[in-house]
Amino acid sequence: QVQLVESGGGLVQAGGSLRLSCVASGSFFSINSMGWYRQAPGKQREWVATITSGGAPNYANSVKGRFAVSRDNAKNMVWLQMNSLNPEDTAVYYCHADGTIVGRGHYDEWGQGTQVTVSS
Repeated sequence: QVQLVESGGGLVQAGGSLRLSCVASGSFFSINSMGWYRQAPGKQREWVATITSGGAPNYANSVKGRFAVSRDNAKNMVWLQMNSLNPEDTAVYYCHADGTIVGRGHYDEWGQGTQVTVSS
């Protein structure tokens, strides 16, 4: 089993920045893509950004130019640097990863989520 743990959420004023972190742990696993999703109150979970094992990032249009995703394959970690935050970015942010566990096949896991609140 692979577990994901996020950290770094909090309260920030509009225009500010936050950096989210996520670490994956487990045994005999590899990670394909890692990324971030978010869910605002009363809304469905939406994709924010992903990064491949080769380091290629992709972003939702709503965050392009403001957010940056990065990862360290040796540490099984992914980060989301969020700049120029606005109240519409307020949500619970979830880390996501998929890959393979030796002897068990494909996995698709989520973290528990971290709250990001942007005040106006």
